[in-house]
Amino acid sequence: MPIRKMKESSEQHLVIKTHLQNTANPVQKAPKTGQNGKGPPTPEPQNPKTQNQTSPPTKNRGRRRGRGGRKSDQGDVFMRPSSRHCTVAHVPASPNLAGGGALVSSSTNESLENGGNSCAMEMGFPTSSKSLSFAPRPGYGQAGIKCVVKANHFFAELPDKDLNHYDVCITPEVTSRVVNRAIMAELVRLYRESDLGMRLPAYDGRKSLYTAGELPFVWKEFNIKLTDEEERIDGRKREREYKVVIKFVAQANMYHLSQFLAGKCADAPQEALQILDIVLRELSSKRYCPIGRSFFSPNIRTPQRLGEGLESWCGFYQSIRPTQMGLSLNIDMASAAFIEPLPVIEFVAQLLGKDVLSRTLSDADRVKIKKALRGVKVEVTHRGNVRRKYRVSGLTSQPTRELVFPVDENSTMKSVIEYFQEMYGFTIQHGHLPCLQVGGNQKKANYLPMEACKIVEGQRYTKRLNEKQITALLKVTCQRPRDRENDILQTVQQNAYDQDPYANEFGIKISEKLASVEARILPAPWLKYHETGKEKNCLPQVGQWNMMNKKMINGMTVSRWACINFSRSVQESVARGFCSELGQMCQVSGMEFNPEPVIPIYNARPEQVEKALKHVYHASMNKTKGKELELLLAILPDNNGSLYGDIKRICETDLGLISQCCLTKHVFKISKQYLANVSLKINVKMGGRNTVLLDAISCRIPLVSDIPTIIFGADVTHPENGEDTSPSIAAVVASQDWPEVTKYAGLVCAQAHRQELIQDLYKTWQDPVRGTVSGGMIRDLLVSFRKATGQKPLRIIFYRDGVSEGQFYQVLLYELDAIRKACASLEPNYQPPVTFIVVQKRHHTRLFANNHRDRSSVDKSGNILPGTVVDTKICHPTEFDFYLCSHAGIQGTSRPAHYHVLWDENNFTPDGIQSLTNNLCYTYARCTRSVSVVPPAYYAHLAAFRARFYMEPDLQDNSSIGHAAKGTRAAGESGVRPLPALKENVKRVMFYC
Repeated sequence: MPIRKMKESSEQHLVIKTHLQNTANPVQKAPKTGQNGKGPPTPEPQNPKTQNQTSPPTKNRGRRRGRGGRKSDQGDVFMRPSSRHCTVAHVPASPNLAGGGALVSSSTNESLENGGNSCAMEMGFPTSSKSLSFAPRPGYGQAGIKCVVKANHFFAELPDKDLNHYDVCITPEVTSRVVNRAIMAELVRLYRESDLGMRLPAYDGRKSLYTAGELPFVWKEFNIKLTDEEERIDGRKREREYKVVIKFVAQANMYHLSQFLAGKCADAPQEALQILDIVLRELSSKRYCPIGRSFFSPNIRTPQRLGEGLESWCGFYQSIRPTQMGLSLNIDMASAAFIEPLPVIEFVAQLLGKDVLSRTLSDADRVKIKKALRGVKVEVTHRGNVRRKYRVSGLTSQPTRELVFPVDENSTMKSVIEYFQEMYGFTIQHGHLPCLQVGGNQKKANYLPMEACKIVEGQRYTKRLNEKQITALLKVTCQRPRDRENDILQTVQQNAYDQDPYANEFGIKISEKLASVEARILPAPWLKYHETGKEKNCLPQVGQWNMMNKKMINGMTVSRWACINFSRSVQESVARGFCSELGQMCQVSGMEFNPEPVIPIYNARPEQVEKALKHVYHASMNKTKGKELELLLAILPDNNGSLYGDIKRICETDLGLISQCCLTKHVFKISKQYLANVSLKINVKMGGRNTVLLDAISCRIPLVSDIPTIIFGADVTHPENGEDTSPSIAAVVASQDWPEVTKYAGLVCAQAHRQELIQDLYKTWQDPVRGTVSGGMIRDLLVSFRKATGQKPLRIIFYRDGVSEGQFYQVLLYELDAIRKACASLEPNYQPPVTFIVVQKRHHTRLFANNHRDRSSVDKSGNILPGTVVDTKICHPTEFDFYLCSHAGIQGTSRPAHYHVLWDENNFTPDGIQSLTNNLCYTYARCTRSVSVVPPAYYAHLAAFRARFYMEPDLQDNSSIGHAAKGTRAAGESGVRPLPALKENVKRVMFYC
């Protein structure tokens, strides 16, 4: 094996040229550490040989890697000599893409080596997902203390019958699933014993019908008459006739599914799984109100009022999943907000929080009512048994007593009050209230008096809940683990799958016991603090620790700061006292903090936020003779509306200021814990580090410490329901230090509404002078890593948040391709190996202690212990995934994070990736607790959330974004208004914390 020497600082290191391959995956034994609580493990020298497998080197690769100082044509910095004490084993890229089929990877006109083959392929990802398969599970983790937990998964026995798929065509076409189901229910009632050959089919409510065994025909037409409950005229029911054609499509292969569950084939037979899911949902769809994958009912538990005309309904989530133990039915408790089925006048009184019978409504009241009722179904109550239903389209601007409408072609006008009296003998009592406008026809308005309407039961509320409603809903949903487990078991018993005619017809048997699963509790990592503190190292206990007797490992200096007070109730002396206490806490925690502000505390009104911020900025600059202000403290009223967002937008995109906001309630009631947490945030915003993993600085983290490694986190946040035009916001953060991997720089960009693929990872555009220019978030963060560390990243670990299972292929293909292109644009043949991991929090798997009474197996909240990891039984049959509960519960039932390794060119062992992920959860900057998702993904979420505030409040005012186009040009190309660019000094630090 060729070995050459490389000078780095004053040390000489062996640089071993290796070629990572995804095929061999030896289990790497981590050096033993003193995890007995008696003291931190002692550093051991790392032997690069133990970290890498070798294979023949490819020509010239190691040389370029080793030198790493080639200046690219994009104006990147030279590599600086590094004073790092970690051995650098330079590992050339291995796009020997054994995560699955070859993923085409090349860029522009530069060729990329692909596993030793010279190929300069056109960059473009495979159009078919079949050319890519996810990383297979390389084995099972062994680290940690073994234990048993229970999971809310119930074993489902596979049917031994053939399942048949039939196409359903109903004419005239019906858009409502409810009506479709009613038609099919009538068809089954009439023809089950004759034409359907005694079969009981399951129906998806749209185009597909499924049976266990064949129907006696391949194609058949039926005529079904259905009584329309909503259309009663003169007390008589109106009948509608439908033509239903049922046609055989295919037989679903159960053998394929059993092979997949046994791990003998890699791709899931989606249709077979879908059929079983529909079969098991059929009965619940008839009994309850189905919404998404959940079912709700006011009868499961008494609905609780949430305020403003809403109530919470209890329900359950149900989904069939392929797992290592076979088919599993995942059942979890669920809650959702529904509109209370009240008389409309009562709903309006609740909504406005006042008596509406005696007072006239203001314009603001009218707008609020219109917003709340638009799209809501109401039924009339003034016609005895005739309860016709309508959908509300608006509200009249005039009160009912002033409303008239034409009753014939001659435009004979009649008042609404007269009409209801003459037609129905109904006397309108509250003529001062407006009428509801119903029906979709704008030309022919239909008026209904509020007092003649009641809201139809079972309508989910999909708009945004206010703070009080959220609090009330959380009270309902927040259940201790033992109570949640009992409710889940009760739900399974109530659903009585053994008596379900559909489950019996299809031969599906469901266990009534929670799955018992082998788990392991990973040890907490040792944390390193500054040598000058009493406690230099710390071993967290049950997922938490504190800052007592510790000093931040890299405390920053704040010599120029100012404070702006937006709260009327905070007097200047109180504000001064608060700032002084905060400064002292920063000092105690290991920072240098000047006790005096640059200028006296400035009082301002929230509505003059921009003027006030600019005044403080310029006044400070004048006082310091042009030196930049390092920190701005802002005291905000507790209810501050858009003030917080305005401050962040102006400071971070206009003035280039780092700010820390504090609420009035904390200023009055100064708690040491609060000040300690704020000082942690201030330190990282200034560019410091609070703590680092002891293993990181001792160079003992497998597949991170051996060669310069960059860890990315990425997330996309979408606008809330009801916002149809707002862009989605993508954020990417990346570690900027190695070997510590603790500091993360972040970038954000706006993209098309509800677009999940991150569009701005890699971009090229035409510059009139420089020609084709490369850019994008990945490239910029790779460059800033190199500037910060003097090293080129030789390994990439990419944690991607917020991707649902249905989008795995799409996201991996598009985003891995963008990572490849970004690397190739920096230097020919630069292709560091990538590990791509999806992080999911929005799933319904819950883990419970095997014995709730055993105090040693639960934390204070009754939840499983932090560090609990599961990679067997309830995980994917063949793919590389695991559940990790890395945090201690506070209230309710902990939700483990689900990590799915989609692509792995770094050959992580299960223990390697599980321990790395768990250990990183202890490095979150904002608190002294381990967190529930890996920090890079958490930071990306915070950055994306922060960027929502950057969207200009006044869309007509284009003046303020003229300068912004530079930083986010790409978003503008897709017709999405770009975000203002972050200032350079803000980008470099953890501004989003």
